[in-house]
Amino acid sequence: MVQYHPVVIVLSLLAVALAAPQGQEPIPILRQDSNINPDGSFQYSYETGNGISADATGQLRNIGAEDPALQIQGQVQYTSDDGSNIQLTYVADENGYQPQGAHLPTPPPIPADIQRALAYLATAPPQPQQ
Repeated sequence: MVQYHPVVIVLSLLAVALAAPQGQEPIPILRQDSNINPDGSFQYSYETGNGISADATGQLRNIGAEDPALQIQGQVQYTSDDGSNIQLTYVADENGYQPQGAHLPTPPPIPADIQRALAYLATAPPQPQQ
């Protein structure tokens, strides 16, 4: 039979106690609703006690292809680590995921010279291939 020294047992128990999450309580779900229909459409929404909320709706759409495409529209809202309110709206369909929100990065503006060149190229007649 293996015998453990009492100091090893005490140190093991202390390590387990220190590794456990401290002061974290479960976050309550304040509101939750969902509905899935036989035609493939759905709706869900929820709100949590720490300020997170989300909702989305989805339905199948005929896009002229063999199979219909799923179109989803939704929004998510939460408080970021720096305390700012994040609001994200999105559409996901045959054209991909399209998020919108003030917190999302935007591309820099196209320099004026390049914009003029692009405008010229868009109106210029096609050049023969060599």
